[in-house]
Parts: sequence; C-alpha cells; structure tokens
Amino acid sequence: MDKRAIISALIAFVVSAMIGPVVIPFLRRLKMGQTEREDGVQAHLKKAGTPTMGGVVFLGGILAASAASAFYAPKILPVLLLTMGFGIIGFVDDYLKVVKHRSDGLYPRQKFALQVAVTAVFAIYLIFFTDVPLTMRIPFTGGRMLDIGYAAVPLLFFAVIGTVNGVNFTDGVDGLASTVTLVVSVFFTIASVILKGGIEPITCAVGGALLGFLLFNAYPARVFMGDTGSLALGGFVAGAAYLMQLPLFILLIGLIYLVEVLSVILQVSYFKATHGKRIFKMAPIHHHFELSGFSETQVVALFSVVTAVMCMIGLLAL
Repeated sequence: MDKRAIISALIAFVVSAMIGPVVIPFLRRLKMGQTEREDGVQAHLKKAGTPTMGGVVFLGGILAASAASAFYAPKILPVLLLTMGFGIIGFVDDYLKVVKHRSDGLYPRQKFALQVAVTAVFAIYLIFFTDVPLTMRIPFTGGRMLDIGYAAVPLLFFAVIGTVNGVNFTDGVDGLASTVTLVVSVFFTIASVILKGGIEPITCAVGGALLGFLLFNAYPARVFMGDTGSLALGGFVAGAAYLMQLPLFILLIGLIYLVEVLSVILQVSYFKATHGKRIFKMAPIHHHFELSGFSETQVVALFSVVTAVMCMIGLLAL
C-alpha cells in the first residue's frame, strides 16, 4: 500500500482529534443537544443534552486528508462527493431538529428528494466522468462480474439510499456506528489494495477520522455524530463499494446495517398488522439488545465483532 494512504489516515486522525475539543463546546453553547425518547431505553435519558451534530468532527478530518490526496488519487472524488453530499443533508436535518426545534427535522419527502438528488449527481459522475462500469463483482466466483444493463442504474439508487439509511439506523449507541464503519473502512482499504481500486487515500482517511472521533464518541459519549455523521458514513460505504464494483458485497460487510433496517421494517409492519404487538422489545435492534440486558459497550463489541467476521468473509469472497 502506498505510504501516502497511511499519511492520509494520520492527517484525518490528527485533524479530527484537534477539531473535537473546539467543536464540542461550541455545539454545547449552541444548545445542539440530543433529546431522548421517554418511552425508549431508560438508561439513555441521562444522555439528554449531549451535543449532537458531531459528525462535523470526522468530516473535517476526511475533507482535510482527501484534499491532500485528490491530486494523485482522482478516484476518491466521487466517494468524497457522496460522503459530503449526504453529510450536508444530515447537517440540515440536525439543524432543523435542534436549532429550529422542528421535531422531525426535514420532512420525509424532503429528505428522500435530497437523497435522490445527491445519488443522481453521484451516478452521473460515475457513468460519465470515470472509467468505472456499473458491472458488479459476484462474491465467491473468482472475480466474475454481473452485468444487468440499464437496470444497474435504478439498482444504484436503491443500494445507495438503502445503505445510507441502514447506517443511519445503526447510530443509536455510543460508538456503535463509528466502530462498525471503522471496521468496514479497513475492509475497503484492503480490498482496494487487492483490486488496485485506487481509493485507499479516502478509505484510510475515513478510518483515521473515525479513530479521532471515537476519542469523544466512545462510551460515555461526549458528542453524538447525529444525522450529519451517520448519513455521511452511509454515503462513504455506498460510494466506496461502487468505485470498486462491490455493491453486492455490502450485503456481507454491511450485515449489521442490513439487520438494523430490517428490524425497523419488521417491527413497524408487525405492529400495524397485529394492532400493537411487537417482535422486538424496541427497534432498531441494538435497543432490543440493550433492553435484553446488554450494556452499550457489549452491544458495540458484539456488532463490531460480527462486522469484522463478515469483512473477513468478504475478503475471501473477492
């Protein structure tokens, strides 16, 4: 691996670690505090008032490191575009929730429309300004590619928006989304080296930035990433997968994201169908584990270990 990618990780780590002590008090003064559901996990009520929107901490690190890498690694640009694009959507959503006191932030239609718009820009960039085709590597086939023609475009929209919202649902326990995505960033770094994908500078940058952010986000969290961070991380995962023709691998390495989304869908659907009954004690599923007696650190450890194992399987599937 090019040592410049390692330098990118170090830059992102240092910038994130330095930004944190400046941004967190600023967010606290702006009263950018998290609100907790009264009917949720009772242990989380003490978190009320903890600053949110902390995703700006690691986004600053990613941006600084990527700016230094873009000249020699142009393939990182569409990944950076998707990461920052979704980060901006999350920032607006967080701002409306916390500063403007609009409980839902962006309305669902507004958020979906913005997500479609950012994904469309990414798709146009990928198709017309890179040499990366929309064929997809099939896991465990020795490198065989799947070509579904024009159907690859709507699949791209589904995969990107689905992944982004999966990561968004994973954010809800101190350090969970950060740690899981850190592991995923390591997978993408190794995969990029193996496949000569050319995106190691940004995969390393994301890993380094998340390490810096975890100094403040690990239990007990001093700041939450908010939608600013979780949507951005979803954009990174989807973007990195597409730049290396690995969207099918998201089902493996992003198993936790998938399970989090499915737990919400199943819970809501079952609740409506049975007029009030539930499958899980609470959704997303990480809250079910908490209400079943797991501590936050145990949930993070379990989900991170599962992700690490799935990433190792993903490497075998290459």
